Amino acid sequence: MYIADFHIHSKYSRATSKNMEIPELARWAKYKGINLLGTGDITHFLWFHELTNLFKETDREGIYQYGGIDFILTGEACNIFDEKGKVKKIHNILFLSSFAGADKLNRVLERYGDINADGRPILQMEAKELVKIVKDADEKGFVVPAHIWTPHFSLFGSNSGFDSIQECFGDMASEIFALETGLSSDPAMNWMVSSLDRFSFISNSDAHSAAKIGREANIFGGKFDLPGLKNILKSKDGGKFLSTVEYFPEEGKYHFDGHRNCNLCLSPEETRKNNNLCPVCGRKVTIGVMNRVCELSDRKYGEKPDRFIPFKKLVPLDQIIGSILGKKPDSVLVRNKYKEIIERFGTELSVLLEIPEEEMYGKIDENIIEGIRAVRKGRVKIVPGYDGEFGKVEIPLGNRVSENEQTLF
Repeated sequence: MYIADFHIHSKYSRATSKNMEIPELARWAKYKGINLLGTGDITHFLWFHELTNLFKETDREGIYQYGGIDFILTGEACNIFDEKGKVKKIHNILFLSSFAGADKLNRVLERYGDINADGRPILQMEAKELVKIVKDADEKGFVVPAHIWTPHFSLFGSNSGFDSIQECFGDMASEIFALETGLSSDPAMNWMVSSLDRFSFISNSDAHSAAKIGREANIFGGKFDLPGLKNILKSKDGGKFLSTVEYFPEEGKYHFDGHRNCNLCLSPEETRKNNNLCPVCGRKVTIGVMNRVCELSDRKYGEKPDRFIPFKKLVPLDQIIGSILGKKPDSVLVRNKYKEIIERFGTELSVLLEIPEEEMYGKIDENIIEGIRAVRKGRVKIVPGYDGEFGKVEIPLGNRVSENEQTLF
């Protein structure tokens, strides 16, 4: 397996940990079992130059290396523009094949905004114009719409998005061949919208701290270069693109509707009954991902297109340990247990996906093994996320599943 997480951020992005530096990212990639990591923030001058000084070229075009980990040049841009009297705010992931192409791109993008104010720059241009500029700067580069259902900053977002790819990208729609599901949706939700059948769905962590990389990821059958990746995604090649690793979408911070300030979380059905208004304050609720998917859907949940890339839902190992121990995932106790397990079994993803439970007995706590088993079977209890609030996950122990628990596989 060759596992990739394409969408992260550096220390130069707002609300991002100062430890988002290449040595730390490489260290955590080894813990996680990530073979290929997107650089993020390639448009930021300081990050760009740090990368040029640290990376070594490989014999695969567009793939660089540091500390035994492969890297690919990526970034995220926020496009803000007016469309028929409405303000649109769309986030897009940029993939570049070389530093020369990235430099050429940055020289153009700086005309549209201060690209050094944030690792994810705000650009005053239409999304379709960004696709044209990327193509002109780097003919092998491409654009993937980011976390496509997030309410405030995405392609289909309920607050500032569009109802179709064509509406957003116009005559450049044919250049879009992959979409990022985001933490609050999974491929099965996206399969409900048949107009998306031609696209490959990629899943990435969008990590703002090193410990979060790999919480969503993409599993390939082997190594590739950037043109090879482009072909895999364009052709939706299931022989090379094996599956994605998904957060339970209920954990995402925009899965359901609601108002965080009012401590109110609503299902789409409850929102409709309340006419999209908050029963606490009377204002419009933030419409979440599930509601928006249902609005654009023409299939039922569970129906599949003819061709699709399968996926696996996981809970990150530190969350499993924290749930079992009753501690926060970033606590010292949880972090020590996490490192103990990794030292014994290699990587987090191998523990979550591959290693038989019987091989773990006698080497780590039985309750943690039972927690891993519960996640593998989809026996988890989740309070859905809403309006910027992440969902909460509990791992029940024992074979009995209470009537309040959700079986999510």
